[in-house]
Amino acid sequence: MMLPSQSHRRAIIVAAGLLSFFCLPRAFAQYDANAPEPLPAIHGTLFLHGGGVVDDATRERFAAMAGGEKSHIIVIPTADTNDPLNEKKIRVWDPFHPAKVEFLHAESREQAMEDSFSRSLELATGVWFSGGKQTKLVEIYAGTPVEKRIRDLLLRNGIVGGTSAGAAIASKEMLVFDEIRTGLDLLPGVIIDQHFLAKGRTERLQRAINRHPTKVGLGIDEGTALIIRGRELEVLGQSTVTVCMSASANRPARCDLLKPGSRADLMALRQAAVSRASGPFPSISVLKPTVDHGSLVIVGGGSLPKNVLNRFIELAGNEKAKIVYIPCTEAITIDQEPSMVEALRKAGAGEATWLHTKDRTLADDAKFLEPLANATGIWFGGGRQWNLVDSYLDTEAHRMMHKVLERGGVIGGSSAGASIQGDYMPRGNPLGNLDIMAEGYERGLGFLRGVAIDQHFAQRNRFADMATLKRTYPQLLGIGIDEGTALVVQKSRAEVLGNGKVAFYDRAEGSDEIEGYTRLERDENYDLAQRKLIPKPVAE
Repeated sequence: MMLPSQSHRRAIIVAAGLLSFFCLPRAFAQYDANAPEPLPAIHGTLFLHGGGVVDDATRERFAAMAGGEKSHIIVIPTADTNDPLNEKKIRVWDPFHPAKVEFLHAESREQAMEDSFSRSLELATGVWFSGGKQTKLVEIYAGTPVEKRIRDLLLRNGIVGGTSAGAAIASKEMLVFDEIRTGLDLLPGVIIDQHFLAKGRTERLQRAINRHPTKVGLGIDEGTALIIRGRELEVLGQSTVTVCMSASANRPARCDLLKPGSRADLMALRQAAVSRASGPFPSISVLKPTVDHGSLVIVGGGSLPKNVLNRFIELAGNEKAKIVYIPCTEAITIDQEPSMVEALRKAGAGEATWLHTKDRTLADDAKFLEPLANATGIWFGGGRQWNLVDSYLDTEAHRMMHKVLERGGVIGGSSAGASIQGDYMPRGNPLGNLDIMAEGYERGLGFLRGVAIDQHFAQRNRFADMATLKRTYPQLLGIGIDEGTALVVQKSRAEVLGNGKVAFYDRAEGSDEIEGYTRLERDENYDLAQRKLIPKPVAE
């Protein structure tokens, strides 16, 4: 059997870097080679305060995240055009016992351009921008060694924060009154507004994102901080943060309140904004679910019946099979070969190997993707399906997955590896799997169009959830698969294998039928395109 080369295996295991934040394509497609470039990853921590009083609890949290008693905090007071070097700006940090607090203040851009001026930033663990005029900060520091060293601080997992103007400059599209100027672009994909509810700025932010509909508006109220670490948003303080998105062809404008203690996922919000600007998804047309070439094996989770695994191996070519296992995991690296690879070999696969990455640039790399070039089968593991979207959607790897089907191969998967196979992906919320619909994480890998596939179906009593999804998107065919059960799809024919049942939510909108679904058991067949049971042949 053929195993990955040592260099290839190292590439698989190292799988460089943090998650890359990315945009959805402009229009519905199974694979979009012209999709926008991924947004850059967020490194370090941003700590954005909406203005007003910065209380001791907020400063204590910032100082702790900067390193506590080992922290080296640099205060940049330049936005204050009246008394920037007032010692109170330094002394307010004394109760939290940082190792060092010092000012960095340039009177001119020429001073900020001097390399020696900002050398202290190389030793800093945290930077705090005081409030005032954000245009002053940009005028003096944008494009200077100061800005570069602040970015370097984030790259080494430091913290950058500020209040009022010090928060507004974090986004590239920076609000100044009702105009958009250019900020420092520390937080791509968003527009920040401060003093939000206190000064009634909801309409102002809404106008800004209407002009820039791919952006998420973040309105931070006074006395409140938004903490951003990687993809996680956390609210701290006395009021709220308002998340705004522009309206789209099929969705109204959205404004959600995040209260203290609330959590949100930045990637999902940014993808939702781009998706709104890209056109309606899912397709408003009724698409007939068919697999033009090859086969799908879609398993509802739980234990994998032997006959299902055997069918997958058979469809992949038995002893001639070349199968690639793709785990579904949040782990950046995997240090040992997953057990599923050996299970595939023992089941009779001629060759079995695996791929794993969280780096979307690696998912476009020809050397890394060599196992997919001649694969006759792919098996997706279980976990949380949004991980597979983050890694592979609209990459070269995604295109090559579709090529496996075009060559007559087979794609299979269980649990998350089932839900990822439809074009609409249920339960994509990175914060938990209870939401059947999660804007920003609705697009799957699209091997079977016009469907939404849920798993662990009867075992987790997900009947009502699928009915809710079906009411929202009546054009979709909902499919709910029990544990230990598989749906084998060729063309539009779907065969049920295993120990449980499969529910097809096939009723038209407005149907008077209460249940709204057809439920099939082992050895029964269903026509996905016609949305009806295929009767068993009558014995003569």
